[in-house]
Amino acid sequence: MDRWLARTRNTGLSRNRLQQLIAQGRVLVNGKAAKPSLKLKAGDKLEVSVPPRRRTRIAPEPQPLVVVHEDDSLLVLEKPAGLVVHPGAGVQSGTLVNALLHHAPEIATVGGEGRPGVVHRLDRDTSGLLVVAKTEDAYLALVEALRGREVKRVYQAIVWGDPGPDQGVIDLPIGRDPRDRKRMAVVRGPAAKTARTHWRVRERYGLATLVEARLETGRTHQIRVHMSAVRHPVVGDPVYGGRVKKMLSLRQSERSLADALLRLLRRQALHAAELEFAHPVTGEILRFRSEPPQDFREALDRLRAFSASSPA
Repeated sequence: MDRWLARTRNTGLSRNRLQQLIAQGRVLVNGKAAKPSLKLKAGDKLEVSVPPRRRTRIAPEPQPLVVVHEDDSLLVLEKPAGLVVHPGAGVQSGTLVNALLHHAPEIATVGGEGRPGVVHRLDRDTSGLLVVAKTEDAYLALVEALRGREVKRVYQAIVWGDPGPDQGVIDLPIGRDPRDRKRMAVVRGPAAKTARTHWRVRERYGLATLVEARLETGRTHQIRVHMSAVRHPVVGDPVYGGRVKKMLSLRQSERSLADALLRLLRRQALHAAELEFAHPVTGEILRFRSEPPQDFREALDRLRAFSASSPA
């Protein structure tokens, strides 16, 4: 039943929303609540009861936003590092969503509960591009495009060490770290979700490397977890090994540079640099690029200068 409902376009609902309604007993087959695994037969009558969206209780707050595109259906924004996307544990104000509700009050009933308009997220200390839906139709279309891997998201990351090949694919499942539920990790078993990251080298500096990472899937902390798993954590990452650089094998000049980078980058050196998707109403392909912020650029300048001065 759940697969059939997800395939049909008649409901106008995302797969995630349909699963919620099924769990709430709001999908009836021949007048009775049914399990997702029910096998449908010709002639079965399905009824889907959709409760009205409640307005979010999150308070609008006037805050500056860097809007790179806006129309009646969506916004594309540049999120600075340090800004939380939506309220959650321990953070109830000062988020991107608070600012969005002040800028575009109509998103109050759009999308998921507690995260109005949010199609995809960026970690608090990751900078760069993200798209926000202003209407329910745009939200559903963009969520389905993400699920169908029709949205191109490319990140720039500075990682420790040299990955070796010019490019590669990290195909490792991700789930909650069984030893620390606040972290994600490469795990096996029923709780693991498929995760695939395509990467290629942009510049090599010896001590570190600038890589471009393209998400095929969109798991929580995916790039950070994957790069750490292959022993090239993102520089500055406080959770996945990016602030601990083994110094024993480094020359004194490299140690000094590593220390300088960690003082400069108080967060993971990860930036959402490219975003491409089809407009949910017009079908026009929208493409956006974003330059990394100052701390990221300064780190690259120091690495380039060091690499240029080092003996071949």
